[in-house]
Amino acid sequence: MSLLKAAIIGGGNIADTNHIPALNQLSDQVEVVAVCSRDLTKARALANKHGIANAFSDTGELYSQCAPDVVVICTPNNLHYPQTMEALTHNCHVLCEKPPAIHAQNAREMAELAAQKGLVLAYNFQLRQTSEWALLTRCKDDGLLGEIYHIKAHFLRRRGIPGWGYFTNKAMQGGGALMDLGVHVLDLALCALGYPTPDQVLGNTYDFIGKAGGKGLLGAWNPATFEVEDAATAYISFPNKASIILSASFALNTQVDKDRNLELFGSKGGVKLFPFSLHTEMAGELADVQFPYLEEVDIQLKNTAAFLDACNGKPSNVCTAEQGAILQEIIERIYQSASA
Repeated sequence: MSLLKAAIIGGGNIADTNHIPALNQLSDQVEVVAVCSRDLTKARALANKHGIANAFSDTGELYSQCAPDVVVICTPNNLHYPQTMEALTHNCHVLCEKPPAIHAQNAREMAELAAQKGLVLAYNFQLRQTSEWALLTRCKDDGLLGEIYHIKAHFLRRRGIPGWGYFTNKAMQGGGALMDLGVHVLDLALCALGYPTPDQVLGNTYDFIGKAGGKGLLGAWNPATFEVEDAATAYISFPNKASIILSASFALNTQVDKDRNLELFGSKGGVKLFPFSLHTEMAGELADVQFPYLEEVDIQLKNTAAFLDACNGKPSNVCTAEQGAILQEIIERIYQSASA
């Protein structure tokens, strides 16, 4: 099997520390042939650092000169839609950073074009690759949970407003904590339910701390230019009466600096995901089962490998284009509910 040719669009930290190292570890399947960034100096520096042959500031030149098979998009959220559509138009499989887009209609169009062309469009929700998630999947398949009917999902930071990049710029990011953090645990919750479409979405967003300023644990931010939500909550229900309670924050007056978890409640058993514990009945008694020896894995490497599996027609658990479109619609409905 010949190597797939990969191109990176975006010259920032996520490309440098996540995607390029993962692709390089899969050199038996793929070769990174180019980096493209609006800043050519940055693109050249990143290419030189990782031994990549080509650097561009124009995607047209990238496609005409390198003809990649796969494209990894690592740019601000407002660029995901046009850059994905361009890559698909050039018959490339695409792994796009989360969230899929800013608007639900954009994510739907991306999914439709990928389907029309028979190409893989996937999103980088790498928490699907944790050992805890793999164990949860096995528990579900073994019938230990029964029917999952309620999930509590949260990704909270106490004072984690990023002091760098574009995270507080609404035009570029589309939103704040919900768009950046909440999408990760929402993806897992939807996976656990089979990725259904909800019939009711209620949401609220807040910006008290972001606009007031204060002590930051991820650098200093400017409250005068803070345009997104620092916290969001949502209640999501489905036609079968299953439900999700979702919360996400960049800044929240809570005890711990960072708290990311899911609790899943089923008719036979429940699970707390991190660290993994199973809550059920055994031999006529209530039981809490711990799993202290789960393997720590490189979730970016595994998610990149899952994407390449999908490109090669193999079974894969990577987030699909259709799932991304469903998730983006829910995010949009949360924001719409919050602004009503």
